[in-house]
Amino acid sequence: MDDLAFEKEYWGNCVNTFDEDQKHYVYAKAMGLVREHYSFNAFNKRILDIGGGPSSMLLKCTKLKEGLVVDPIDYPQWTKDRYKCHNISVSVKGGEDVTETEWDETWIYNCLQHTEDPKKIIQNALNAAPLVRIFEWIDVPPHEGHPHELTEEFFKECFTNAKLLRSGTSTFAEQGCYGRAFYGCFERV
Repeated sequence: MDDLAFEKEYWGNCVNTFDEDQKHYVYAKAMGLVREHYSFNAFNKRILDIGGGPSSMLLKCTKLKEGLVVDPIDYPQWTKDRYKCHNISVSVKGGEDVTETEWDETWIYNCLQHTEDPKKIIQNALNAAPLVRIFEWIDVPPHEGHPHELTEEFFKECFTNAKLLRSGTSTFAEQGCYGRAFYGCFERV
């Protein structure tokens, strides 16, 4: 089974996304998002979500000016319709193929382990927006559907030419999140 088929099988018909949705609140806090009740304030920004899948964190945003979810898997039409209701477009392509620019922020969370070229995706994210927020699991050996073992050193190298606004590594054990993660907020220089 290839990596995308593994991921698509994980999501199934996309009806029950709770497993990932609950983790969004942990990711958001680490990424420095402002939480308002069960939503995140987007402060009237245009936000690109690379790897957002069928249930992007953008769906939980208030004051979202515009959103775009880029994901290589073509999820059911009803998920795209739901995005459209929240002023979010969907582009079915890999993060390696992102050419978009002039977004206010790019978000990447829990997706780089199952991509072709994580470094290229981070470069594209920095080209797309002056601010990149990220949360990714680290030190997890490759396994089915996840061909990359990401490390703190890998991320520090990828963001060498970006100004650090907030960053860290921690071990999480809350709301479905278990393991070590790298997270941060970086400004393009």
